[in-house]
Amino acid sequence: MKLAFLAFLSIVGTVMAQQADLIVTNARIWTVDPAKPEARALAVRDGRIVSVGTEAEIFALAGPGTKKIDAHNKRLLPGFIDDHTHFMQGAFQIRSIDLRDAADEQEFARRIADRAARFPDRWITGGDWDHDRWPGGRLPTKELIDAQTLSTPVFVSRYDGHMALANSVVLKRAGITRESPDPPGGEIVRDPKTGEPTGVLKDEAMTSVYALIPDPSEPERLEAAKSALAEARRFGVTSIQDVAWAGDVRTYQTLRDSGALTCRFHCRIPISQWQSLADVGIHVPFGDEWVRVGSLKGFADGSLGSSTALFFDPYVSESTRGLATDVVMDGRLERWATGADRAGLQLSIHAIGDSANSRVLDIFERIVAANPSWDRRFRIEHAQHIRPSDFARFARLGVIASAQPYHAIDDGRWAEKRIGHDRCATIYAFRTFLDSGVRLCFGSDWTVAPLNPLLGIYAAVTRRTVDGANPGGWFPEQKITVREAIACYTINNAFAAFEEHEKGSITAGKLADFVLLSDDILSIPPEAIESTQVDLTVVGGRIVFAR
Repeated sequence: MKLAFLAFLSIVGTVMAQQADLIVTNARIWTVDPAKPEARALAVRDGRIVSVGTEAEIFALAGPGTKKIDAHNKRLLPGFIDDHTHFMQGAFQIRSIDLRDAADEQEFARRIADRAARFPDRWITGGDWDHDRWPGGRLPTKELIDAQTLSTPVFVSRYDGHMALANSVVLKRAGITRESPDPPGGEIVRDPKTGEPTGVLKDEAMTSVYALIPDPSEPERLEAAKSALAEARRFGVTSIQDVAWAGDVRTYQTLRDSGALTCRFHCRIPISQWQSLADVGIHVPFGDEWVRVGSLKGFADGSLGSSTALFFDPYVSESTRGLATDVVMDGRLERWATGADRAGLQLSIHAIGDSANSRVLDIFERIVAANPSWDRRFRIEHAQHIRPSDFARFARLGVIASAQPYHAIDDGRWAEKRIGHDRCATIYAFRTFLDSGVRLCFGSDWTVAPLNPLLGIYAAVTRRTVDGANPGGWFPEQKITVREAIACYTINNAFAAFEEHEKGSITAGKLADFVLLSDDILSIPPEAIESTQVDLTVVGGRIVFAR
């Protein structure tokens, strides 16, 4: 009798252990898994998906303690993965001055003056200004703000992060004068008549100012990160591939340890620090399902909006071909990249202009020839302007094109003024990448663009510029389908971080990260995707956002 009773308890325990913690039914699931692309329900246990199938199959896994969600026939997708953010920068930008929608120079100056009046001794940073919105499109100057900021240091960036305006207080502290030379890979913009600095600094010229800005305290970092995590939750972002510093990684680990982390992080550390990772045996992917490192970020050039993206031919708007970074010019980037690749660290290099992209591909080719073969998964971040002959090189080398589709509909307002119409034919060339067999991944570049992946999907499938000037799409031949764009925000991004077996699709055994949408983006007109919202965000089987 006793043995029978123990056997009974064992059976009960086994059944209870097999019961789901959470089931979602009455859902229109697009799994992004070709083995089972569609389903109606799913079950979660211990933070992972245990079954995907029919409602009858999933209901069979429910028990007394199972949480049940009726999806009301709405579209369910894998959690969105953002392949490129500056997350902590965005976290502090939420708390900083916002100049992105300032309509003209006067509004720009007034907002800065108001902030300085409230906090006269506090640095004013952030900004994200966009001079292409202003009548005339002139760059701001320190004279716009000096009189109202006599004791307040101001250093506010253009929204692409590749140039910033410093007031006279900051220029003096940084020792930047008329006699200061342009640093390699940077430019001190000067008044053409007087030669005096205007206050605008581009790329490497900004470095000396960044060194002056006080570091935030750890409590300030944690609070800022929590604000940014709230943004990620409401947009259905369940994983972030972050351009991070060591301090950022510590912040994410602290949040993980306290149970406050509601998004997973794959962190890309500056490539200059590769040796410190290699020395302790770190290689990609290193970490746990919440915080990973092992990928490295380097820069080959600047940005199109700041006229520092490096091109083969000159800009049509000014007599420059852009700027190669100092580490490209002196060979450090290639030396770092070769050593890092040999140590099993992933290379992720920023390149925007066609010349910069070609130079990075050259470096990758030489690395493949010099180093032992391994599953290296090279990445080029942005990959915006590609020489036609280089698409085949992307494919042959297995280079991942890490793109940000919202840039296409934002930059499309003014890109032709910078480089002309014909050269824009291979700008943000999503269709060409896919047709060439290149792995295409999507992200936001937040705060350069909105964090919302649905806006990125909208941009990729419509290419309707934000100024309304291209209702049929800017270079519409580069549009892709909604399903392709979803894959770029899910399984493709998982692959780019060596995580395709852990996330990126609604598949049994993978992490239970998924989103429920207000509208079915697979059936509504593509133009309506812009107004679609996330109704529910689930990370590891836990509801972290509900609208």
